[in-house]
Amino acid sequence: MRQKLSSFRHLFSFLLFVLALTACRQAQVPANYQQVKREPLIYPDYAGVTVPVNIAPLNFELLAPADDAVTRFTAGDHQLVCGGLKVRPDLDEWRLLTAAARGGSICVEVFAEKDGLWVRFTPYQIFVSPDSIDPYLSYRMISPSYVSYEELTINQRCLETFDEKVIIDNMLCSTEAGGQCVNCHNYQQWNPERMQFHARHANGGTVIIYDGKAEKVDMKNDSMLSSGVYPAWHPTLKLIAYSTNTTLQTFHTVDLNKIEVIDAASDLILYDIDRHQVTTIEQQPDELETFPCWSPDGRWLYYASAHFKYPADTVDMSEITLRAQEVKYSLYRKPFNPDTRQFGPRELVFAADTIGMSATLPRISPDGRWLMFTMAEWGNFHIWHHDADLWMIEVKNDEVKSDEVRPVEEINSDDTESYHSWSSNGRWVVFSSRRTDGIFTRPFIAHIDAEGKASKPFELPQADPDRHRQLLKSYNVPEFMRGPVTITPQQAADILKSGGTETIKQQ
Repeated sequence: MRQKLSSFRHLFSFLLFVLALTACRQAQVPANYQQVKREPLIYPDYAGVTVPVNIAPLNFELLAPADDAVTRFTAGDHQLVCGGLKVRPDLDEWRLLTAAARGGSICVEVFAEKDGLWVRFTPYQIFVSPDSIDPYLSYRMISPSYVSYEELTINQRCLETFDEKVIIDNMLCSTEAGGQCVNCHNYQQWNPERMQFHARHANGGTVIIYDGKAEKVDMKNDSMLSSGVYPAWHPTLKLIAYSTNTTLQTFHTVDLNKIEVIDAASDLILYDIDRHQVTTIEQQPDELETFPCWSPDGRWLYYASAHFKYPADTVDMSEITLRAQEVKYSLYRKPFNPDTRQFGPRELVFAADTIGMSATLPRISPDGRWLMFTMAEWGNFHIWHHDADLWMIEVKNDEVKSDEVRPVEEINSDDTESYHSWSSNGRWVVFSSRRTDGIFTRPFIAHIDAEGKASKPFELPQADPDRHRQLLKSYNVPEFMRGPVTITPQQAADILKSGGTETIKQQ
């Protein structure tokens, strides 16, 4: 018993030591220093960003040559002082700081010491919005290559702390003889108890979790191109819209965009969870329909579609590969009657192809006012396109003001901006960006005000501010959640290994 207590004490002491290392070292602001007329060079760049009041500490590191540093955060009468080249405020003290700055700003002063001499950089501001953010974010973690793609997980991160857990571990199901891939996690109204994700290849199928009930569905049938992918939950009904796709990948040796994912054929389908029934939404000849998205009231289904005609009227992989840069998507929508569950004819929302561009991934803000999408010169898988940017259109009284479409310059960078999703209160967007190094996608978050203007985005905070520069994986499909997913990786693996429920194809 004494040995157990002694071991526990040693473990407890070690944990306290680790916790002390992760928090700010106690320090004092130097009394004598020289003023420098420039802001400090830090990573991540948090100068001038707007953050939610409930965000985790914005830990950063000083990149300027220095032997030591002291950072002072000030909000009203509240101060927080940290020592060290890596600045990691205590969580409880940070919460007091953001509470004091709510609706205002935090002044950040960085002092650096080199060879015994101290300098003070020009202070910068962190603006603290009273708008909170959903407490959780989920994403797929995947290597940016196709050599080790099976070693991937779907994770969830608490945005109020640095807690991160695995929801689904692909390697629990994938074997050398039967590899697979999990993807396309999605939620109904940010509800972690209403989730779906998809698996390809071995143990393939779609797993749907609804209020404690989990089921694997085999959605594929002879009249469909594939199982359902790129899901969109209806806001209130137990319905999920999908695209169904014939997909291929090409690898380039000289093009700036090294990998291309192409849909050689694609349609839209609707899945009824209770009836296990699949119906066709849109299956027009010579049209490639993909990336469905519901309006918040559930009465419109938005999607992207490109016109592409094969000379022989049959899908030809070589043909579309050679002509891939001709494939340009525009945005459409179809009215939906929730009572009859019938769709009306499609309407053109934004003709991106007429200006020589390609628009995909439409997403509507929760108030129904803003339609955000990704646009690049061609194609639909814009995460691989370095010219991809985020654009926005206003929707007012169900009318889309496409003549006022604009790039969201406040968010865009010189590199890829692709997948994006709205927070439940419509005041925040999270999006994938390759602005840091051009290779790895990282989640960035930006505030959107009542007039659709975005703030300077900030990179997802980490306990170790250098983590993203060492992490050799990309974040894929970031989605906000109101709380954590409770399914364990082993439970998810067991569901995937089970037989799938067959669906009924409605004629």
